[in-house]
Amino acid sequence: MSSSSRQPLLISAGVAVAAVTLGLVSWQATAPENTPDRSSSASAPQAGDPAAELKALARREAGDRLALGRADAPVVLIEYSDFKCGYCGKFARDTEPELVKKYVEDGTLRIEWRNFPIFGADSEAAAKAAWAAGQQDRFQRFHAAAYAEGAKEKGFGEARLVELAEQAGVPDLERFKKDMAGEEAAAALRKDQDEGYRIGVSSTPSFLVNGQPIAGAQPLGAFTAAIAKAKAAAAAQR
Repeated sequence: MSSSSRQPLLISAGVAVAAVTLGLVSWQATAPENTPDRSSSASAPQAGDPAAELKALARREAGDRLALGRADAPVVLIEYSDFKCGYCGKFARDTEPELVKKYVEDGTLRIEWRNFPIFGADSEAAAKAAWAAGQQDRFQRFHAAAYAEGAKEKGFGEARLVELAEQAGVPDLERFKKDMAGEEAAAALRKDQDEGYRIGVSSTPSFLVNGQPIAGAQPLGAFTAAIAKAKAAAAAQR
């Protein structure tokens, strides 16, 4: 197998599209200095249309507690994010609420979260805590609390994560702490990370809109344009 055939899907599918539109590298995306490269150790699908394979990453699971919007929405935005990422917080505070109001509420858009911690132990702990909050249907509230202005500067030690869970209204804090430290949380995190590394994600936030890449906390208009285009394409395929 040639080395070129093992290129991550996000790169192979996205270079032509993203270079023309929004780009795979953005000053509004952040990455640690020593981001691990797992693209060669996790095999990407080799057959078919890479763009279609990226689109197929949408899980559309009705019971996904880390997702927002209808499972059958015509457009799915997948977000790979880290709770310690400043630009992820900017997107969460400034852009995502507008997308929810404009597109999620009318059934056009589904937002699927992928935990993609790249800034060390605190990032991983926050990701597991977010998953644990989701088990009690408080992911969205935890997400909002963890991305509030100034929240990441307080760190994500265990006591702080429990405090955020309290702010999010998690009803059973003992269960939250157990879930956060359990193997299910670790497995869910690995699943999201493996997916991201396999397709070439190396910085946060990174997005797919029906398989089309967007890198960084781009302006609202970049997302509305991508969603409109994806919605039109979905309608044309019916």
